[in-house]
Amino acid sequence: MTPPPTALDLAQALIRCPSVTPEDAGALGVVAQALEAAGFTVARPVFSEAGQPDTPNLFARIGRAGPCLAFAGHTDVVPVGDAAAWRHDPFGATVDGGMLYGRGAADMKGGVACMMAAALAFVARRGPDFPGSIAFLVTGDEEGPAVNGTVKLLEWARARGERFDHCLLGEPTNPARLGDMIKIGRRGSLTGKLTVLGRQGHVAYPHKAENPIPGLLRLTTALIAEPLDGGTAHFDASNLEFTTIDVGNTATNVIPATARATFNIRFNDDWTADSLGAEIRQRLEKAAGNAVRYLLDLQPSNSPAFLTEPDAFVGLVSEAIHAETGLTPVLSTTGGTSDARFIKDVCPVIEFGLVGETMHQVDECVAVADIARLTAIYGRVLDAYFP
Repeated sequence: MTPPPTALDLAQALIRCPSVTPEDAGALGVVAQALEAAGFTVARPVFSEAGQPDTPNLFARIGRAGPCLAFAGHTDVVPVGDAAAWRHDPFGATVDGGMLYGRGAADMKGGVACMMAAALAFVARRGPDFPGSIAFLVTGDEEGPAVNGTVKLLEWARARGERFDHCLLGEPTNPARLGDMIKIGRRGSLTGKLTVLGRQGHVAYPHKAENPIPGLLRLTTALIAEPLDGGTAHFDASNLEFTTIDVGNTATNVIPATARATFNIRFNDDWTADSLGAEIRQRLEKAAGNAVRYLLDLQPSNSPAFLTEPDAFVGLVSEAIHAETGLTPVLSTTGGTSDARFIKDVCPVIEFGLVGETMHQVDECVAVADIARLTAIYGRVLDAYFP
């Protein structure tokens, strides 16, 4: 009987597919082939949305009984940037000095490979009739707009009667060492665009113009003058960051007609997007009074703050990590958004993957030894989940 492929073999095969969003470049085919060979039933739905590229996804399952443990991840990656700045071919999957180099090695083809290898070894060892089910939810639209990916894959699965009891998402959660951190939730994200209206004119005749820049400074100062909150039991304080301030003025003798600022807020479970929007509007109205004319455009948000309460499943994963690494992982809600924000609507979800120190960087890489250890951790999770 042919042994199942190793996590390193699978990671290299995935990295060699240049699957920069929205291209698949054969990456989901690598996943499908390996899982089908082990007896998983595999489907590859493609989802569409007006104005967005069609995106392939993958769903796989072995077993029909409960409980069902789902592994989730993505095979799309961000662009490589300046390929000449890389030590190795970004899609060469080179092993050098104990490190695996390539775009997606950390985020998150390495994690997908470890999940697959652990599940394949588990099925080979236990057979297909273990008491439960294993599912895979893999998308090609996580690094992009995330409209034709996991959110629609979950709807597709629900319509077919699929149910999941828990989900483990393989994002690179560890800041420095494998075993450092489990994500048990994520902050929400809300983006706003603020425009202050003025009247264009000559700088020598300011009484005939209305400069919007002082008004913009007044409003932006009001938004950050007081903290939004002091943090909660599992979350840091919410923070508002300005990402652009612009008037688009190339002349030195012209008062501009408008001034604009864009901001993003990463918020905790004290807020919803609606309640936070109301707070932003209140601060602006108070600061503007009758003196500043402005427009506020709060972008639609599909990124609420959420928390998976530390429970037996979180404990099971923590114990598997400790058994393999000797570390007790911190339970964290830090970092950006992930597809866990969609999965939490169908079952409890936590995130644990490789070390993310180099994700999205030139020379993205992970330790080969960590790939083997993460596979072993996922294997321990499976053994404990299906005793």
